[in-house]
Amino acid sequence: MKVKAIPSAWMRLDGRRLDCGPYMSGALEAKIRLEELACQKQRLEDLTTGHDGGIYNGPQFVRNFVDDPAHGVPFLGTASMLRADLSELPLLSKRDAYTPKLSYLRIEPGMTLISCSGTIGRMVYARPDMEGMWSNQDILKVVPNPNRVPPGYLYAFLSSKFGVPLVTSGTYGGIIQHIEPQHIAGLPVPRLANEIEERAHRLMEEAGRLRSDGAELIARTVADLVNELGLAFEGVRSVSQFCVNSTASTQLNYRLDAPYHSHDAKQADAILAASPARSAPLSDVVQRYFKPPMFKRLWVDDPAYGRQFISGVDAYRYQAESIRYVSNKTPKFDEFILEEGMVIFQAAGQIYGLFGQPLLVSGWLSGLFAADDLYRLQPNNQADGGYLYAFFKTKVGQVLLKRQACGNSIPRVWDPHIRDMRVPWPDEAVRKRLGTQIVDAHVKIERGRQAEVEAVALVERTIEEAP
Repeated sequence: MKVKAIPSAWMRLDGRRLDCGPYMSGALEAKIRLEELACQKQRLEDLTTGHDGGIYNGPQFVRNFVDDPAHGVPFLGTASMLRADLSELPLLSKRDAYTPKLSYLRIEPGMTLISCSGTIGRMVYARPDMEGMWSNQDILKVVPNPNRVPPGYLYAFLSSKFGVPLVTSGTYGGIIQHIEPQHIAGLPVPRLANEIEERAHRLMEEAGRLRSDGAELIARTVADLVNELGLAFEGVRSVSQFCVNSTASTQLNYRLDAPYHSHDAKQADAILAASPARSAPLSDVVQRYFKPPMFKRLWVDDPAYGRQFISGVDAYRYQAESIRYVSNKTPKFDEFILEEGMVIFQAAGQIYGLFGQPLLVSGWLSGLFAADDLYRLQPNNQADGGYLYAFFKTKVGQVLLKRQACGNSIPRVWDPHIRDMRVPWPDEAVRKRLGTQIVDAHVKIERGRQAEVEAVALVERTIEEAP
């Protein structure tokens, strides 16, 4: 619970609203600071263009998904839009996507995407690799008019500590919070010096380009791995979907759970066996494989006495949802710290979600205290880590990981499951070439993240220091 005393004059400034949102979010402070600025301020709606004036979300609709990319378009939700990796999005049927009712939900580079239902105010700058994706009705689009405002600058302001409180101050609803286009249409946008706005825009464009280039390099590398090692896997569904299969008693491997012996799991085994590359138990090709124990969260306010914490979901984003610190007195503290080059994946939860999706620890993830639900693989070298990441991104790799899960309510992966799991292990030269490309891709992605941080910091610093 938060407690805050405000002057009664603030209530007059905000239309005599009696709910806490505008006063606890920092929106009034942001408005006052913007009013103090000598520069011109323009209404957000005057800087946008396109459908419904350039600020819109969409209607509720029945979502018909398909498996074949030839018949579908990648579909973004408020959670998935925040992910660093957008390669595993569900596919919305093209038959629905291109109808007049939904066609305007197509994403174009330069848009600012804002979550407008549930957790309000999460923002993403639409980058080149998002072009041609569709969004759900809970994503609010702000389409800047490039003749009136640099798109990158508009995003940097809206996502700053001055913009976010103004966006979220219009929130309404008791259980499920919402904002609508009209709630932010009049939001004041300060017009800073041209060089500041252009520099912020260039940084955001660079951020989008680097992230897209990194994603493209990862996709190419995974495709190369599949082709070179003969791991093409057609018609894959999910190890959790209904199927009928039989297994010899000698092949049970002490596992009686159905997903482990599903049709897709057996097919993945057969593809791995037929690969020209030899295979090896995962435990033989890494330094260490482990999942930290469950732990009691001992929070501290000062980073000098702890380490920044990230949840399993946070790890798949470019930054944590909120900044929190876990005490360095936590038992087995060092076991939870992510090290550069580790390969990690979500090892608890429903296997149709983030479960089993690999991450290569680099950039902002290095040195953070990560939740115990993230499984850790410590490779022998950086290139091997990149190679393992690429393999686990393939359909065969995903099936082999997901089949290891056990448990009904919350499926989990444990050390004995990983110990005997087999992976293709080609010659060192092949692993080094593929793995190095993955490492290079993550360097690009991290540089993109840093460019966005710099753009937002530039706008915030300019507003704070302006007379």
